[in-house]
Amino acid sequence: MADQERIALFIDGANLYASAKSLGFDIDYKRLLKEFHSRGRLIRAFYYTALVEDQEYSSIRPLVDWLDYNGYAVVTKPTKEFVDSTGRRKVKGNMDIELAVAAMEMADHMDHMVLFSGDGDFRSLVEAVQRKGVRVSVVSTVATQPSMVADELRRQADEFVDLTSLMPRIGRDPGERLRSSESRRTLHANYGAAGSSGYAAPAYTTAASQPVDDQAE
Repeated sequence: MADQERIALFIDGANLYASAKSLGFDIDYKRLLKEFHSRGRLIRAFYYTALVEDQEYSSIRPLVDWLDYNGYAVVTKPTKEFVDSTGRRKVKGNMDIELAVAAMEMADHMDHMVLFSGDGDFRSLVEAVQRKGVRVSVVSTVATQPSMVADELRRQADEFVDLTSLMPRIGRDPGERLRSSESRRTLHANYGAAGSSGYAAPAYTTAASQPVDDQAE
């Protein structure tokens, strides 16, 4: 039965953030989880992101903490700094291997893999999971210029879901965004900056910046 389908979510945090930002909306991660709970038996929701560990305050940390406490299996690793051939300092934080290993480990325990990413590097992973009898949906968008999903990944997927079709069900209420922003301003005025006060807004309503691969400073 469809309602008994075992579903696992694999979220490439940086990629999903970039896609949602390009469409001009924020993901409400509480609503996202609820949406896929309604589609079958959600057995796991993985969220992958790299973190810059030497910062006094990271804007993504409140989101990571909220996800950790609210039904997501969060996988992180520290970013690595390097200097490129032009002498520019860059930050690299690629989570592709970690996501691929978990997907292969979960293949025998899920019927449907939902991959939130447009990264073409995942095409071979999708093919390998499909060979194990798992249906794979890829969530990204072609509504932007350029498209946020690699053509080869979209072709390999059993189903492509454009993020725009999910916006009404997993997007953050614009009114809530305004109220949250006003609340944060009030708290910052009363208690100081978040980095020193330790205050963190509910993360599923926080448009936290995401680390990306090879990000120049």
